[in-house]
Amino acid sequence: MRIATGAHLADATLAALPELKRDQLLIEPVPRNTAPCLGWAAATVAREDPDAVVMALPSDPHIRDADRFRECLRIAVDKARDGIITTIGIEPTHPETGYGYIEAKPGDGSVLDVARFVEKPDLERAKTFMEAGNFYWNAGMFFYRARDMMAAVQQHMPELAQGLRQLDAAAAAGNEAEVLAEVFPTLPAISIDHGVMEHVEHMAVVQGDFGWSDLGSWLAVSELAAKDAHGNSVLDGSVMIDASGNHVVDMRSGDAQRVVALVGVSNLVVVQTDDALLVVDQRSAQRVRDVVATLKQRGDTHLV
Repeated sequence: MRIATGAHLADATLAALPELKRDQLLIEPVPRNTAPCLGWAAATVAREDPDAVVMALPSDPHIRDADRFRECLRIAVDKARDGIITTIGIEPTHPETGYGYIEAKPGDGSVLDVARFVEKPDLERAKTFMEAGNFYWNAGMFFYRARDMMAAVQQHMPELAQGLRQLDAAAAAGNEAEVLAEVFPTLPAISIDHGVMEHVEHMAVVQGDFGWSDLGSWLAVSELAAKDAHGNSVLDGSVMIDASGNHVVDMRSGDAQRVVALVGVSNLVVVQTDDALLVVDQRSAQRVRDVVATLKQRGDTHLV
């Protein structure tokens, strides 16, 4: 098993997975998005077995039905063994604007051909996707033989392929760590979706229906939290008056208590930290990224 992670998370990863050894980690010296990360992982696997199937799975989603999830993984791996780069598309439960979509070609069965990847839509377009019935959320899960990913990188991202060849040569010479520190920061910072997957001529998508939730937004977190009779997920001692569907989080350090009172409001996310307070309508939860961008632009990077 190999796990790709950042240098700042290497020790935490080993602590969470004590059965792993440090040499089983692919430690990225700097973040360069997912194309360099997955390209390096495929190259590393290909040195040992180019026909080995790689599963690229994001680490942060919540999976409600683990058995069904494993079944979808098995189907995707079997398809990848046939030389077809495969993904899992999540059957949408609502018109979500915070996710990219995968359009599938018409067909029968749980595995379909991919027609195209679609960027995050506005609400009206997301509703159209829901009504069409052949659009799936892109969960960023990909399955492929190491050799097939290397071929796709060579075809669609030759600059990345050149960097990976340098790492292969360094691994053969026994100095990969030194060359990695020099080469990896120069690799193109782009997602595997944009850099490779959107350009692959023939891809398959497995229809995923296992209760997937991306914990990358406060809306997703609030959907999984325990709630009171009015749909509020709040802190002990909070005061809710004519309030429903709200989600309150306290991420402050220390033991000081602060009572949160919400009156006459619904569907808010309220997040407290030591140096900031976020209040956002759940329908706009994805726009927290706009707050981050604004803080960076004005130099308040210590708040990000």
